[in-house]
Amino acid sequence: MNLLISIMVGVLFGASVFLMLGRELKGVCMGVFLLGHGANLAILGASGSPIGKLAPVLEHGVDLARYTDPLPQALILTAIVIGFAVQAFLLTLLVITWRRTQTLDLNKLALETEH
Repeated sequence: MNLLISIMVGVLFGASVFLMLGRELKGVCMGVFLLGHGANLAILGASGSPIGKLAPVLEHGVDLARYTDPLPQALILTAIVIGFAVQAFLLTLLVITWRRTQTLDLNKLALETEH
């Protein structure tokens, strides 16, 4: 399972870098979105498998190896919420840019800012 997760992290990171190096602003935004999802999956893969482990409700004198670590899940949940806020902000900037310039090509946008 960890091999599959690490392959998926590599695919998501590779696709996000490919999209962020493109000429269209919407592709750059999609690359940023994919990068966030890949980072969340990397954190999940690094946290280990929760299969066969108990929920982290601790009592005194218990073996901590039987319980899952709740920190990676909390980090991913926080990253998802922040990622949605960033996505909404970037999509808003994308729509405003399209309405003002009628283009999303980065080369044309760079030429418009020089004039």
